[in-house]
Amino acid sequence: MPRIEDLMLFVRAADCGGLSAAARELDIAPAAASAALKRLEAALGARLFVRSTRSLRLTTDGERYLVHARVVLLAVDEGAASVARDAQTIGGDLSLSIPSDLGRNVMLPWLDAFQAQHPAIRLRIRISDRLADLYRQTIDVAIRYGEPEDSGMVALPLAPDNRRVLCASPAYFKRHAVPKKLSDLQSHNCLRFVLGDAIHERWDFWRNKKMETIVVDGDRISDDGDLVRRWALAGNGLAYKSRLDVSNDLKKGRLIAALSNYQGELAPLNLVCAHRLMLSPAVVSLRDFLRQHLEQLKEN
Repeated sequence: MPRIEDLMLFVRAADCGGLSAAARELDIAPAAASAALKRLEAALGARLFVRSTRSLRLTTDGERYLVHARVVLLAVDEGAASVARDAQTIGGDLSLSIPSDLGRNVMLPWLDAFQAQHPAIRLRIRISDRLADLYRQTIDVAIRYGEPEDSGMVALPLAPDNRRVLCASPAYFKRHAVPKKLSDLQSHNCLRFVLGDAIHERWDFWRNKKMETIVVDGDRISDDGDLVRRWALAGNGLAYKSRLDVSNDLKKGRLIAALSNYQGELAPLNLVCAHRLMLSPAVVSLRDFLRQHLEQLKEN
């Protein structure tokens, strides 16, 4: 594949009628210009110029190739201009990865409202609790709980003080005593979540500035946080969920919080991207929009 800089040299040499003049316009050494032309001719397997000490003229192959070289350079310029425009406007394609429960039950109407404010944005949403590979998959940003394991990623806080809450439905607590202390969980059916290959069965709580951990058990495990929430709503057991996921359920009495004398495990929510160059105006606007709605959710 010919280099762009070699194509530029070729086009300028054809326009200027000489290699030295093209080198001066591109601010490169004459030897570098000559090397670029030789490299391009070698890549194409054809002579592009008939050269002498005094003149430079296109060959038949050179005249034919010049048309295509101009098209390529024009496309490159137009592409750069398009990226520059998108970098300054709130619009364009935006691919987003969101956890299942938070995405389906909390954020979807917010994202509709965000698009209504910015109709030039085209959203592509991936809802899953499996962590997306931001380096290999075509995803611009991800909304994730916890701090990114890769220190090279950029994490913008959305709800840094969010915590987990132990909860179950009123129907479950009619059949089972509400737990008063951590050891009571050993006699309850605990609904567990899988992230990757690890089962989240060590539940951490804080009391008197000390962390206490209990290993729980139960008859249901899922890698989908929304399914764990639905099990809890159906009265099938205790769930240890992000408060953001179940905030509306708690307010409307569909779920009841337990162990209020303990503080739940910290579960900060971040907007994560692979590089700061991904922080387009659309991404920054989305971050600000979501932070505002998350604050309102916490206050209501």
